[in-house]
Amino acid sequence: MAQFQDHFGWSTDNVRLHARRFDGDSARPTLLCIPGLTRNVRDFDDFANHFAPRFPVVTLSLRGRGESGYAPDPLTYVPLVYLTDVQRLVQELRLQKLIIVGTSLGGIVGMLLKPALSERIAGLVLNDIGPDIMKAGLARIQETVGKGGSWPTWLHAARDLMQRERPTYPDWSLEDWLAHAKRLCRISREGRIVRDYDLAIAAPLGLPHANASLDLWLALQQWRDDPILSLRGELSDILSAETQDEMARRLPHLVAVTIPTVGHAPTLLEPQAIAALETFLDSFA
Repeated sequence: MAQFQDHFGWSTDNVRLHARRFDGDSARPTLLCIPGLTRNVRDFDDFANHFAPRFPVVTLSLRGRGESGYAPDPLTYVPLVYLTDVQRLVQELRLQKLIIVGTSLGGIVGMLLKPALSERIAGLVLNDIGPDIMKAGLARIQETVGKGGSWPTWLHAARDLMQRERPTYPDWSLEDWLAHAKRLCRISREGRIVRDYDLAIAAPLGLPHANASLDLWLALQQWRDDPILSLRGELSDILSAETQDEMARRLPHLVAVTIPTVGHAPTLLEPQAIAALETFLDSFA
């Protein structure tokens, strides 16, 4: 495991924010990694192990996830608030040149960051997310997020996740599912394995007005002059091939790559993902 330092800051509404900083070549941009809806800094530990020797890497947990605090108002679990939280951490950590690496929700936040951090941002990696979200994936998220549940052991958690999510990662072994469980979950005070997020993050998902002000095509258009890598899981129910193709048509510096036999979302450790990331990041020497 690469060496890292934990950083704890505070949002403008006094919610604790957790970031993890991995040292790397200070002459290169920092890879700022923002995880998906129910995920946390652990999602990027292996990614950091791979890239941190060459790039500084900062990973973070959005409010309500991992070691970041739970928000007293669940209606602050929306992208525009996450955007403000990320800006706060960037300022506290004095990060200068950035490449945003965003998975799913993290990619939505990444798209929105351009106006706020335009002078600091060098590029963007979007992991299985685009301006349009497929209805099947959105329905799945609304049905599953915030439902809770617990398991007596890590093995029970891994087997249950395998049963529920096998269509997303059909080639995974039980060892892969155990690693997945340990990224997603934590041990509760009662000794049970539970999801490592505030179940109230689901509160805004059923409110159409919560994200009504977001025009993600407009947000993405502001990246027109910047290098972008779009990764899409071949089996994704979130990012369609048609949406990725339209992104590439509108953005002349976007490279689109499909990761075979994986759904939403690629782990960024698949050989095809690593190869695409290596090629993309090497251009920032």
